[in-house]
Amino acid sequence: MKYLFLSPHTDDAELGCGATMARLAEGGHTVIVIAFSWCNNEGLIKEYKDSCRSIGVNIRNYHDFTVRKFSEERQQILDSMISMRDQINPDVVFIPSSNDFHQDHKVIYEEGIRAFKHSTIYCYELPWNNLSFNATAFFKVTGDQLQKKVEALMKYESQKHRNYMNADFVKSLAKVRGVQAGYEYAEAFEVKRLIQ
Repeated sequence: MKYLFLSPHTDDAELGCGATMARLAEGGHTVIVIAFSWCNNEGLIKEYKDSCRSIGVNIRNYHDFTVRKFSEERQQILDSMISMRDQINPDVVFIPSSNDFHQDHKVIYEEGIRAFKHSTIYCYELPWNNLSFNATAFFKVTGDQLQKKVEALMKYESQKHRNYMNADFVKSLAKVRGVQAGYEYAEAFEVKRLIQ
């Protein structure tokens, strides 16, 4: 199967679903990540590539839409997603949560729904941007897969000062979601569309 992860900025997909990405890649699935902004920072491109490589996923391409101004470039973003849809034809798409209040994440959510309405869509969790999150699906992950996520996030040297990049926080959230799923570790998602 083909899994496509839409990341508003270079680190969002790994933060929301890095362990799930590792699990799917280990399972032999095609896992593709596309970032919509590298914040006009060449260093972030290298960190992004290193991070994705460490998880074992493919970077199809990346864009550099203007941070916090995605709403002004909405049509170009939708056009790029339609092009991805036609080229990749993913079975499952991961996008930010419908309750994510970051302005760029909101645009990727809204345009992602439009572009991929015939695919299964899961929305991923970024707790610092969600006032609420409706965890309706859980992907069980192993300790090794969770460790791959942590190691991938550590590739973002420029972002280490952010409290949500902390390994303890990442592991704690996976532990909480694991308890809810009846497993040691898990990542939680909102089911937006389920096509079987």
